[in-house]
Amino acid sequence: MVDTVAPIPVLAAGGVTKGGAFVRSRKTVSGAYCITSRSRRQNEGMRMSRTVAQMIVEVLEQVGVKQIFGLIGDSLNPLGDAVRRSNIEWIGVRHEEGAALAAAGQAQLTGRLAVCAGTTGPGSNHLVAGLYEANRNHAPVLALSGDMSRRLKGIEFVQSTEPDLLFRDVSLYTQTISSPAQAASVVQQAIATAYAGPGVAHLTLPQDVLSEAAHGEPTSLATLRPRNEVSPLDAEVDELARRINEAHSVVAMCGFGCHGAADLVRQLSDRLKAPLVHTMRGKDILPYDDPRWMGGLGMIGTRPVYSAVQHSDLLLMLGTDYPYSNFLPAHGNVVQVDERAAALGRRTRTSYAIVGSVRPTLELLLTKLKPKNDATFFDRVKNERAKWDGMLDQQANLSRSQHKIHPQAVARTVSDLAKQDAVFVLDTGLNTLWSGNWIRQSGGQRIVGSFNNAAVGTALGQANGIQALDRGRQVIVLTGDGGFNMLMGEFMTAVQHKLPVKVVIFNNAALGLITLEAESVGMVPFREAIEFPNPDFVALARACGAKGFSAKTPENLLPAIIEALSCEGPAIVDCRVASDEMPNIPHLEFEQARGYAMAKIREAIAAVVGG
Repeated sequence: MVDTVAPIPVLAAGGVTKGGAFVRSRKTVSGAYCITSRSRRQNEGMRMSRTVAQMIVEVLEQVGVKQIFGLIGDSLNPLGDAVRRSNIEWIGVRHEEGAALAAAGQAQLTGRLAVCAGTTGPGSNHLVAGLYEANRNHAPVLALSGDMSRRLKGIEFVQSTEPDLLFRDVSLYTQTISSPAQAASVVQQAIATAYAGPGVAHLTLPQDVLSEAAHGEPTSLATLRPRNEVSPLDAEVDELARRINEAHSVVAMCGFGCHGAADLVRQLSDRLKAPLVHTMRGKDILPYDDPRWMGGLGMIGTRPVYSAVQHSDLLLMLGTDYPYSNFLPAHGNVVQVDERAAALGRRTRTSYAIVGSVRPTLELLLTKLKPKNDATFFDRVKNERAKWDGMLDQQANLSRSQHKIHPQAVARTVSDLAKQDAVFVLDTGLNTLWSGNWIRQSGGQRIVGSFNNAAVGTALGQANGIQALDRGRQVIVLTGDGGFNMLMGEFMTAVQHKLPVKVVIFNNAALGLITLEAESVGMVPFREAIEFPNPDFVALARACGAKGFSAKTPENLLPAIIEALSCEGPAIVDCRVASDEMPNIPHLEFEQARGYAMAKIREAIAAVVGG
């Protein structure tokens, strides 16, 4: 006779172990396994003897974690042994920053908990820089720091640090598990906080505690999930609708919070005859060729969008905390919808704001908005956008130069050849402008980057994490040579773990954005600090056991990218691009224009007289 009991995690496929033998047990209606009362008691005994490390890994399995990114070390050996016996994949990286970036990339794309780990002292310290990506992008990540045994604390032992102090700025929650008795509750709290933020939670794991027997387990795993959408108050939506109805021309600015609400923002545009503009994190919400989707604002944007935002009667900011206030209108007729109360009104003078997620807010708002019939403003922006797009097409044309590859052509070629569900991962630098302005997204593609943190060298690590979610999905890194150099070892991580990321390098042998930044304030660029030699990236790829391709002239750019995107494993495309290309600047203030002019004059003088 089989007693009916609550389902428990299965220790072996189709049953549980009993005295070393495999015992088949029947399934419940839900597909989980039940066991006999005697087997249950034996299994409970086994669970009582589980180590803290095993308990942590089991919890991570149960909340849906598929991989842990990290570098193994002595203090993490108990955790590594528990992972080895689990269904979680350990992805060993070449640098712990790469582990944090991989977790951040996963969490940003999915909204689900991702995990990274580093060992005692320096190993965990290396996580911090990468964790700022999750922190600034509000992505749920659990960071695990191995630590020395408790008996060695406080005596300046080798690699001794205070991780809870170090991680305090980057984490919403940081705690040391100092005894097995607190472990279950602390793990529960850490994951709950990561989801609640969302953001980074950090745990320090002394080696001796990891190896001790766990006391219980988290009792409320069902609560550990992404937070729900926030619905606004009806009265607030009424007031927002009143303000929008009174405005003659409206522009809707769509940020990351509009993901999942594409159909609703289309309806909003049609109802109000409102141009839709986007932040960089919102660029992939709609396809590039949607007639409502006018382009981005700022350096990764267009002049028609800047003009529309400045001259509209009302700017509606949806799910965005756009940081560049100089591109936002100063007239104060701005209204905002965001589920983060702290983000309301802090970028520009704002007349009204609602705490609410975009999707439920728009569902309510659309029932209260009066249709606008005058499309004059919308059509003017649309026509100006078409002219701007024509200019972008000319700049990306491979026939512009016979011997020189213009960086715009690299981004456009990759965009044209990418699969309809590809993920583009952009690094930070001048290459961000080329990619952000010349990629033509399909609507089914995603675009990820360090858009809030603006850190160089992040793309490859994030791409590895995203690729690990689905090795069959196309993941393309677009990076400058400076950014790739920073963590190029993570390409070997991709090779080892069969992560078929494709890395496209804008190779100009310089930190191009630093040149632009110096010239914008009238300074002669410090060439000795900005320019650098590069390794042979094609040879590097092949030395790692991957494919490498080179594009030095316009005629071999297209075949190089076609071959790279079609090969099975990881690949690098080294694109030698023009180093003197200037990006389009949609809004150039007088001081910046004067700065560029002064810098060019000083450079010319220096070339003649030296200095």
